[in-house]
Amino acid sequence: MAGLGAIALIILAFRPSPIQVDLGEAKRGTLLVTVDEEGKTRIRSRFVVSTPVAGRLNRIELDEGDRVKQSSVIARIDPLPLNSQVREVQAKLREWQAERAGVVTQRPKQEALLQAQARIRAAQAQQREAQAKVEQVQASLAQAKRDHIRAQRLAADGAISRQELESAQLLEITRTRELEVEQREAESAAAEVVAAREELSILRAEQRDPDYMLDVYDARIASAEAELARLADDAARTEIKSPVDGEVLRVLQESARHVEAGTPLLELGNPEQIEVVVDLLSTDAVKVKSGTKVLIEHWGGEQTLEAKVNYIEPSAFTEISALGVEEQRVNVIAEFINSSVPLGDGYRVEARIVIWEGHDMLIVPLSSLFRCEQAWCVFVVEDGRAKKRQVEISKRSDFEAVIQQGLELGEVVILHPTEEIEDNKRVAPR
Repeated sequence: MAGLGAIALIILAFRPSPIQVDLGEAKRGTLLVTVDEEGKTRIRSRFVVSTPVAGRLNRIELDEGDRVKQSSVIARIDPLPLNSQVREVQAKLREWQAERAGVVTQRPKQEALLQAQARIRAAQAQQREAQAKVEQVQASLAQAKRDHIRAQRLAADGAISRQELESAQLLEITRTRELEVEQREAESAAAEVVAAREELSILRAEQRDPDYMLDVYDARIASAEAELARLADDAARTEIKSPVDGEVLRVLQESARHVEAGTPLLELGNPEQIEVVVDLLSTDAVKVKSGTKVLIEHWGGEQTLEAKVNYIEPSAFTEISALGVEEQRVNVIAEFINSSVPLGDGYRVEARIVIWEGHDMLIVPLSSLFRCEQAWCVFVVEDGRAKKRQVEISKRSDFEAVIQQGLELGEVVILHPTEEIEDNKRVAPR
């Protein structure tokens, strides 16, 4: 008996001790497959209020956090320079309107044109009368010439006296002189017609001459009216009003100073409209859909806040990671389900975007799985020994996996199996 006892002690002394392992259990539960990434809160609608006109900005009395109402005055530009420019342009406009009216008065009056036309008609009548007299005298002269020739023949025959011959000759000379006089009268009447027509042409030219000046003044007046409208609009915008109900997020220009048009003054927003911006790798972003549940954790409170994906921005951007790797990332915008959240603008959060959710699933810790050939395997503990078993999984998260077949509820599996663990080897819980 002593010998048998010694042999047993020797066998026990040289027998390998069980491997110390961590154990887990196959159990039923809910599995969430998520894409985890840091995010940042922001106010959904931000408004940067800028100066609409250049001028001297009065000191802004608002501070960060002050509430403002829509259409309330939040800043003022000194309107005096603009008002002075308005009065200057108004004076210039009146001056040009008066000068234009003066150009119009320089035109010949309508009565002068009518008088010139009447003079033409009178001259034409005198011309016709003088032409008729010329024709009448020409006829008398022709008759006197015939009478003179007849008298010459009769005198040669001795039928008439010399005195009658001289009378016929004198009548011809008289009719010739009368014709010359009437012709000069006709020429004078024709010249009068020409002069009257030239006078009418001059009046009509003078009527058209101011047209280019009127065009010049019309252009100046139109320019002044446009400038006046612009200045009046600028003067009306020297009181800068809030576009929304909200709070002052930042005061960008506080002190009184001269500013140019477009200078940012204040940043406004509604702190009750908070959303979360999470930038994901583009390969992860394609798995996210609008309306997907988002869990907000590690924001400073104990509870997990819930949100949902509102939209995914359509364009990606390039970012260099901490390791110097160039990555394509996409912003995913989520809105809180509960509008009253204890977060402000620009707060850091950790977001878990749920891309798959399963309930009452058989799950095991992900650390219990390892690759065996082309499948997944686990070590199941049976009677203190590790039994290698092939399993089929479906979905998995960073910590757990869903078992489709190969395990039963309540079976114990080894976590973090090492190379020294082999099939049928003795193990013991750590």
